[in-house]
Amino acid sequence: MSPADQPRPPSHPSPATSVQTMGLAAVLTALGAVVVARARTRPSEAQLKEAAVRVFTAALPAPRPFAVRLWDGNELPGAQTPPAARLVLNSPESLGRMLRLPLDVALGEAYLRGDFDIEGDFGRVVGLADTLNPQFSPAQVASLLRDVSLLRRGVSARPPTPLARLHGESHSRERDRQAVQAHYDVSNDFYRLWLDTRMVYSCAYFPRGTETLDEAQEAKLELICRKLRLKGGERLLDLGCGWGGLAIYAAQRYGVRVLGVTLSEAQLHEGRARVKAAGLSHLVTLELRDYRDVTGEFDKIASVGMAEHVGRRNMPEYFAAAHRVLKPGGLMMNHAIADGLGQARVSNLIQSGNFARRYVFPDGELLPIWETLKYVDAALFEVRDVENLREHYARTTALWARRLEARGDEALAALGEERYRLWRIYLNACGYYFSAGHLSIFQTLLAKPDERRHVPLPRSRADLYADGRL
Repeated sequence: MSPADQPRPPSHPSPATSVQTMGLAAVLTALGAVVVARARTRPSEAQLKEAAVRVFTAALPAPRPFAVRLWDGNELPGAQTPPAARLVLNSPESLGRMLRLPLDVALGEAYLRGDFDIEGDFGRVVGLADTLNPQFSPAQVASLLRDVSLLRRGVSARPPTPLARLHGESHSRERDRQAVQAHYDVSNDFYRLWLDTRMVYSCAYFPRGTETLDEAQEAKLELICRKLRLKGGERLLDLGCGWGGLAIYAAQRYGVRVLGVTLSEAQLHEGRARVKAAGLSHLVTLELRDYRDVTGEFDKIASVGMAEHVGRRNMPEYFAAAHRVLKPGGLMMNHAIADGLGQARVSNLIQSGNFARRYVFPDGELLPIWETLKYVDAALFEVRDVENLREHYARTTALWARRLEARGDEALAALGEERYRLWRIYLNACGYYFSAGHLSIFQTLLAKPDERRHVPLPRSRADLYADGRL
């Protein structure tokens, strides 16, 4: 039984101490139960302003990491002058729409609608769950409930359009295809605006920290090829091949034959064009195929940014399918985002994770690394190396966000206001969550020992870094 499977004793705080011991979670649970009065008259703008100031003062006491500008131009100062970031409420109704549960969904939807804007450092605002006041007195709870009721009185909120309305059983072949195409078939031209020239949509690798995005993505591809110890003539399976970046690189630099599979028709079309342009059609084949339907035998397998789409229920089948087609003595690289350090001071009423699943990655699931390794072990793989690259992904997503914003007019024209705002907050939020450790990303090198239990790996990692490039 893993640590997360251990039964936990029930907790029953006494009425006199429940607010202090449960902190913000208790307050938000109470907020969720509030029945908002439907008064005949809306509160005055002055009343809404006073309530908003009290809510921010109680939940985000000074020195708060960002300033707050109210709809009338008045500002609650941040910790710095001038502020590094500013939350801008665009109307008297904005805060009432934002204060719903779960809070991460409400805030994300409010941003998509344009209820508020963020100026400056997005991370200081999207990370507000880490800076919320976790302790409230009973009197403060009562006051906060009154203010929230006032702010929400008569306020309605139009939900944004979900990224996709999926049909069928969760993580069935058909539904996985729908989910992948909803995210990746947005537009090749849109992704081209902010990805590197190879269009590699996964964590880059910054060994010195000064690399450009193009240099860092090439370094990541090289690192994967070296960890797999690719050799000329070997056959590589690229699960979730994207636009063909890794497949093309591995064929060019290492002379391997590659089968890449994807569920995205847009990626397949672009990837095949890139393979042809590189003169590699004799080495690289890209197909529209589910990972469960791959047949044949491969010396090495790479899965980069693919496992996040598999789902917890299908993890055993995912690793079993890879193990089945991997030759004895072969290696697999599983490169995937994982659940990271929890935001211990808040409950899932604040950080449910449902915003990303609803609007960014339909049906996506992030597992902690210990759970992934449990499925790896059950599939009879041997774990040979695990490396956490979360700081590298923080840097990658920060560069993606910067590049997207630099070409914001083109992105806005391609996607429309709501979708552009979605990608802007998503990329900026990722940068913060990787920096704060709430998300991690692991490269896990797996082996399928041969009949003699042999794995063809050197005794150290020294060969990976021998030439000083990585």
